[in-house]
Amino acid sequence: MQKSFFIVLAVAIIGALAIFQIAPDLNAAIAFFTGAIIASVIFSIQSKSGSSVTASSNEPYTGPTMTLYVGNLPYRVHEGEVKALFGEYGPVNSVRLVRDRKTGRRKGFGFIEMSEAGAKKAMSKLNEYDFQERTLKVREAKSQDSDKTESQA
Repeated sequence: MQKSFFIVLAVAIIGALAIFQIAPDLNAAIAFFTGAIIASVIFSIQSKSGSSVTASSNEPYTGPTMTLYVGNLPYRVHEGEVKALFGEYGPVNSVRLVRDRKTGRRKGFGFIEMSEAGAKKAMSKLNEYDFQERTLKVREAKSQDSDKTESQA
């Protein structure tokens, strides 16, 4: 379930108790539903006012980008955790953690597309960085086209 549902439920219960204290002759169910309605209205107003800030951070970066190779990632790591780690150094467009085709398990490496300036900072700061008990290897990713031309030469 969503975290917002639990927040509304908790505020509804607190609101019901407060309303029940103010008007003890009011039915408890009516007090609860009144608290739920008030809580959901407050929560929806609050989430609408905060959405303008989060919408701008979800837009992809449109300037010059660089793709980084990240090796020796923990197998249990998720894309969101990697995005948060690299997001400290600049805007991250995408995180792709490679999985085994047969088993579906992560292979321990991935690719991060982010702003060029942020990627250079992240490369210098996060290479040899201890992340969830693993030492990361961060390099600029080689394109598949450059691998083909090097093998033909």
